[in-house]
Amino acid sequence: MASTQRFSGYPVPKEGPETPYTPTVDKNPVLRGWSLVIGSKLVNYSSAIAKATWTNAKFGCVKDIPQLHEYDWRLQPIVTPLVPDGVVQSKAEITPDLYQRQPNDLAGRFHSAADYHELFKFGKLTPLEVAKALLPNISRGQNPRAKYESAFAVTREDLVLEAAKKSTERYAAGHPLSVLDGVPVGVKDDMDVEGYTSHMGQPFDPSNPFFKPATKTIWPIAQLEAAGAVVVGKLVMHEIGSDVSGCNPHWGTPVNWNNPAYYPGGSSSGGGSALSAGLVPIAIGTDAGGSIRIPSSFCGAFGLKPTLHRAHTMKSSICVIGPMAATASDLAIAYRIMTAPNPEDPVQGSFALSIPPSPATKKTIGIYRDWFNQSSPDVLDVTRKAISYFTDDLDYEVVDITIPYLIEGQYGHSGWALTEGADHQRSRVPDPAKAFSNLNYCNQLLMAIGECSAGVDMIKYGQLRGLLMEHLAFLFKKHPNLLIVTPTVPEAGWKIHPGDQAYGFSDGNATIRYMMYIWLANSTGCPAVSAPVGYVDAEVGEGKLPVGLMAMGEWGAEEQLLAWAKDAETYLNTVRDGGRFRPKDWADVIEIAKSAK
Repeated sequence: MASTQRFSGYPVPKEGPETPYTPTVDKNPVLRGWSLVIGSKLVNYSSAIAKATWTNAKFGCVKDIPQLHEYDWRLQPIVTPLVPDGVVQSKAEITPDLYQRQPNDLAGRFHSAADYHELFKFGKLTPLEVAKALLPNISRGQNPRAKYESAFAVTREDLVLEAAKKSTERYAAGHPLSVLDGVPVGVKDDMDVEGYTSHMGQPFDPSNPFFKPATKTIWPIAQLEAAGAVVVGKLVMHEIGSDVSGCNPHWGTPVNWNNPAYYPGGSSSGGGSALSAGLVPIAIGTDAGGSIRIPSSFCGAFGLKPTLHRAHTMKSSICVIGPMAATASDLAIAYRIMTAPNPEDPVQGSFALSIPPSPATKKTIGIYRDWFNQSSPDVLDVTRKAISYFTDDLDYEVVDITIPYLIEGQYGHSGWALTEGADHQRSRVPDPAKAFSNLNYCNQLLMAIGECSAGVDMIKYGQLRGLLMEHLAFLFKKHPNLLIVTPTVPEAGWKIHPGDQAYGFSDGNATIRYMMYIWLANSTGCPAVSAPVGYVDAEVGEGKLPVGLMAMGEWGAEEQLLAWAKDAETYLNTVRDGGRFRPKDWADVIEIAKSAK
């Protein structure tokens, strides 16, 4: 049955042209060490070399697509589900099912918000005790270093203990604010939290007025705090969010505790690390090109990229704020609380609530097999088994679909993202002429390339976005409640190269491959979720590598995606042979807090 949801900005449902999916070989030079240092200097000193590098990366291929001029520009893919006439806008409900704890004997069990809430409610532990136990394990500046400090850029002990103390007092009085009251959460270091400086993964520069403590907390985080969540620190990120490995030479790369020989993914790398270690049940990230979903996949967590501007209206056509979590229920809790309508934000505040699907709703998975099958054999094996569970046990129907110009669309998204990144970086420095001087070498190179996109390229990127959005609208109308499913990442992990902590590295070929599935949701504004569905053996190091499966839905379909993620969690926990794995060095924060009492 077709949805009756009304939208603003919904694309005209129109099937796009038939185009073959024919992957090409990328030939971007891989730079590390001194070759990276020299390369970054060359592209910044020579506009001709920068433009040649931009052309070699195929960022100009979009303008060669025939008949693209027939499509309208979509420079902002804003599609807003509207509140029905006569209905008062409201917050999403935290339903009773989200308070339910997982069985204690569940294999690979991670602590959830419900676990903390029950302990606090019955006086077996307090938020203050948890905060005091957690801080020595995550705070920088100690000797010896804290074991898990790589995930956190900054912790403000005074703010953490103050918030935990107030939460403890509320529980003592019998008046907790919500299931999140007292629960520790982490926030990526590109979002304002009152009292914290946002570094964006960069070195602190006292001469730059950008590096000053925030005086106001950004809306989604403020909603979590209003529900009682305790922000225990700002999470390390890939510098300025420019790549998806998570490598950060200045702050240090957060550890992927599933296997420390592999990157955690980025750019919300600290969030992935903190979740894999069990330090927090919820982390808040941003996603302009998979930056929530890739670290969630690499680190074995759940990650939701909402519809564009669902949580907060950002100065971006591709970037959103969204939750990462250790469990599907915590992903839903965080999403519902942080997306409360903001009366001061005319775009975000106009979104209608996403409605959970009825049990009777037909469930349909769309697969573009030529695209799906580009993943490595081990990833294909894991993800195909999960899809068989969806079809055989849960009555999902699989339909074959195609999507035009996926290869060109990804190059266009990459070019757009770098241009946005360069513009944002210029706004964060006193002298725009020296905007990139404080960045690491790989970002000096990337931002110089990003400045090479001409106005006509941006327009063509927008026209291709319009084509893709119309085609997706066609698919969503043809197959109501369709979820387009792919692996989250075509490889199970990204091996750390020795020596990259000194300067970082630039490997555009690998970046393009790792982003081959995730970019479409960013470019078109659609919501998407990643859920862990299995593991593969690693080539190096100790520990298995998680594999994520991703579903992308229609604009505004977050609750449908969250229900799908819950189904995926059931498969991982109770159906997959061996269940869920927990890293060897997983920190049992609850037991640490109890033992310190």
